[in-house]
Amino acid sequence: MTELRRRMMEDLQLAGYSPNTLESYIITVQVLANYYNRSPDLITEEEIRQFFLYLINKRKVSSSSVTVYLCGIKFFYERTLKRTWNLCGIVRPARSKKLPVILSHGEVQSILKLVLNPIYRMALTIIYACGLRISEGVRLTTSDIDGKRNILMVRNGKGGKDRYVHLPDRPLELLRGHYRKYCAGSGFLFPGQDGHIKIYTLQLAFKKAVQKSCVNKSATVHTLRHSFATNLLERGEDIRTIKELLGHSSISTTDVYTHVTGKVATRLHANLKGIMSNLQP
Repeated sequence: MTELRRRMMEDLQLAGYSPNTLESYIITVQVLANYYNRSPDLITEEEIRQFFLYLINKRKVSSSSVTVYLCGIKFFYERTLKRTWNLCGIVRPARSKKLPVILSHGEVQSILKLVLNPIYRMALTIIYACGLRISEGVRLTTSDIDGKRNILMVRNGKGGKDRYVHLPDRPLELLRGHYRKYCAGSGFLFPGQDGHIKIYTLQLAFKKAVQKSCVNKSATVHTLRHSFATNLLERGEDIRTIKELLGHSSISTTDVYTHVTGKVATRLHANLKGIMSNLQP
């Protein structure tokens, strides 16, 4: 590990960034250095500008990825190199507002049945049943489960926040059998070779199951979280309750699910039909 890399890692840790953000920011500077085959502290501001043009025009990376590169490289120059960031002309691209892919409850079940590894299948089941982010799911410990109260505690979620989520009876029942079989001697609920199972391997297992299924959707593990929220909304759950379960900071983030639920749209159509039935031309 180079001295600059070590210092940037320490600066990110001192700033309170999560491990995932830390890794992402380190990678952005590494990609920049590899592009010019030079230590990043020797790269000029004009070269950084040209690098972002390369990302946008040649690699055609998404707007969200450009933002990550911008934040990571800016942090490196301002905090680690203690330099003034003068590239005000690099404007963050507008974030695209795409609606999430949603799976029905039946589609979720058909995919999970095709996950061969029982530990991965159980992890994906809990991620869906509790609306978790994948990073929250893989690092769950056995002490995070309160079976008497049907509660699961999410520790250090996005933004460093803890929260409680409801754990339904059937997933809790499945977890008890899973615990007896796979969790002996491990503090993690979903143990792997070196601690807990890894995000990448869980993503790969889910991707393979989707490909083998008859579900013709671009679903990822995060789709399970979207589907959890949408399925609850379709069954009449209050959107503010869903917001708290998901750990969203703003209700506007949760509002996206009102645009993707078929049952809500059907109810809206029926209501509008009744209201507008007496309109005169």
